[in-house]
Amino acid sequence: MKIKQVKVIALALMLAFGIAACDKPNSAEKAGKAIDQAAENAGKNIDQATSKLTDQAVKTSAVIEDSSITARVKNAIMAESGLKVLKINVDTVGGVATLTGIVKSRDVSDLATKVVGAVSDVKKVDNRLVVRLPQ
Repeated sequence: MKIKQVKVIALALMLAFGIAACDKPNSAEKAGKAIDQAAENAGKNIDQATSKLTDQAVKTSAVIEDSSITARVKNAIMAESGLKVLKINVDTVGGVATLTGIVKSRDVSDLATKVVGAVSDVKKVDNRLVVRLPQ
């Protein structure tokens, strides 16, 4: 939407300078320079807007990808009989799956790392599970 507005403003400025130049001597050259400057400024504004939109699209894509990985990790945990009864929290940032929660043994913690590590697109598993022995 902003790119369209910039183009309209640039066109209006070009027309205004062109009309104003018709009545004054040597003003055609000045009007031409002003039009060139307005077009250059419009181009810069369009480039900046495009850059910002591209950056935002990349960030949004990364968040969506991490959310997808988190969902697949949670499904893998639920599919594993030794893990599905436990409350294991998963957070994924940049493909790194961080596991938090409490488990009953080191073997269960290791199993969680193994299961999560096998999920596609998981780059690394940050296992922060706490082992609490039954009392």
